[in-house]
Amino acid sequence: MGRKLLAYEQKDTWIDRLCGLSKLIFFICWSVTSMMTYDTRILLIMLVLSLIIFKISKTSWSQVGGVFKIILFFLSINIIAIYLFSPAEGVKIYGTETVLLGSGHYALRAEQLFYEFNIILKYFTVVPSIFIFIVTTNPSEFAASMNRVGIGYNAGYAVALALRYIPDIQGDFHKIRNAQMARGIEMSEKGKLFDRIKASTAIIFPLVFTSMDRIETISTAMELRSFGKNKKRTWYMARPLKRNDYITIVVSVVFMVAALVITFADGSRFWNPFI
Repeated sequence: MGRKLLAYEQKDTWIDRLCGLSKLIFFICWSVTSMMTYDTRILLIMLVLSLIIFKISKTSWSQVGGVFKIILFFLSINIIAIYLFSPAEGVKIYGTETVLLGSGHYALRAEQLFYEFNIILKYFTVVPSIFIFIVTTNPSEFAASMNRVGIGYNAGYAVALALRYIPDIQGDFHKIRNAQMARGIEMSEKGKLFDRIKASTAIIFPLVFTSMDRIETISTAMELRSFGKNKKRTWYMARPLKRNDYITIVVSVVFMVAALVITFADGSRFWNPFI
């Protein structure tokens, strides 16, 4: 069956050895920077750093490839929708109009292409960091890290359980899928796209209801053990911060502050190469 998508896998890299808290702070700083800036220079630097860190983390394509294809599909829809509904948004943002092809409302403009290029960059700077964070962080340690930054442990525990159940649901899906294929139902890439979607849908809905039953069972068991009664709790998977953790936190915060200062230096978060 191979590796499961977005499942935690313990490896011996310096990223895996970092505390969950330092990885969470890095992820927050990285995401805030990517969401706030439209400075192409900063986004390109972030893209290069993301790819380098992704390579260092030894994250396998089999762990994230399927999810990445889905994200790429929705990104394509988003880019097309932006052009269809607002083909001159780049002109409004950058204040100039450079027509490259065609005429009228849907003329192809350099400013629009540059604006949508920045949106693509923003996706590709954040997505690798999400993958790295999920596949290198133990769910229980993630919950402990959320609690340490002030998030209630009930919410942290819910997120940890969700991350733990993703691989289980994937395993059930593959088992059912293999059983269906053994019965002659074509669900591989050889089959037609519509038929594969139809067959997969027939599996997904029962899995959703099965997962809801599991949630009910776990919720009942936790209630019987008085989970949530106390305001605080201890964490078995919590780890103390070490030298590399402090370095990661400092570098993350400094990078975020520097990037935002450069972004808003001229009063706008859009870097304008057309002036």
